[in-house]
Amino acid sequence: MIEELVAAGVALGSVGAVYVMAAARVVKQYERGVVLRLGKLRSEVRGPGFTMIVPFVDRLQKVNMQIVTMPVPGQEGITRDNVTVRVDAVVYFKVVSAADAVIRVEDYRFAVAQMAQTSLRSIIGKSELDDLLSNREKLNQGLELMIDSPAVEWGVSIDRVEIKDVSLPETMKRSMARQAEADRERRARVINADAELQASKKLAEAAGVMSDQPAALQLRLLQTVVAVAAEKNSTLVLPFPVELLRFLERAQQPAPPAQEQPSLPSPELFAQLQKLLSQPQQQLSEAKERSAEPSSESPSESSHESSSEPERSVPSAPSMAEQSLREQLPPVPEPFDLDTGESKSGQV
Repeated sequence: MIEELVAAGVALGSVGAVYVMAAARVVKQYERGVVLRLGKLRSEVRGPGFTMIVPFVDRLQKVNMQIVTMPVPGQEGITRDNVTVRVDAVVYFKVVSAADAVIRVEDYRFAVAQMAQTSLRSIIGKSELDDLLSNREKLNQGLELMIDSPAVEWGVSIDRVEIKDVSLPETMKRSMARQAEADRERRARVINADAELQASKKLAEAAGVMSDQPAALQLRLLQTVVAVAAEKNSTLVLPFPVELLRFLERAQQPAPPAQEQPSLPSPELFAQLQKLLSQPQQQLSEAKERSAEPSSESPSESSHESSSEPERSVPSAPSMAEQSLREQLPPVPEPFDLDTGESKSGQV
């Protein structure tokens, strides 16, 4: 009898142990348990810890309450400005109602993934390329609203949505690179122009100071020589002042031809000329006196001699003296009167 009771107790204990093992469940801290008893949802959601269910009657389904990071596959689409792009995104969501996530949707993860893909394509078609590249915050908020609206009924809350990457065609990349290069070149030219303007103002001020102090230019030249010599070069380049070049250029220009002044005879030559011209006049006066005196010759002969002698003596002496004097004198540009020693213009 006792043995039968012991055997029955052992059998009952074994059955109890098997029942406890079949009914015992452990729910983790980040999970919630949804119990379905004979296919009917139990209103009580099991919290974290140890819990018991009726074996072969209840079915416990655990739901993860952590934030899930789900990558959205790249979606190709055409933007509003007719540019084909490929966009990748990431969705962060979590389950706020474990019962709704189990009852209202078959697989809430798959449902959120499909909704994210369709919403991403819709955003691509409504946006322009510049918005996809520079205004992503606004697009992220739009995506979050589009996914979160149907996900609320599934017991899922969308935490945030981020556009991860935007892939562009190679032709578009080259065009954008040329545009960026042109823009940067324009800004570089503007900066260089501003620098040149400021430098020109400073140089003008420096030139004004150096013009007041000429020694400052020489000091600047010496400083330049010292700066060049510090490089240890075999060739030394010296700056040449521009003012010196201009001075040499003016020195090489031919002087304007001066107006030639007529050369006049010196006083000594003029005295000799008067002396030579006075000799024929004296000879002529002596010949006239001799012709006036009575002579033994016939009147015809005396008249012939008196008429012929002046003709031979008077022209010969002046012509020879005049010719010798003209050879000694320089050429006179204006007509010169030999009798009076004055030019026709009135200058001696």
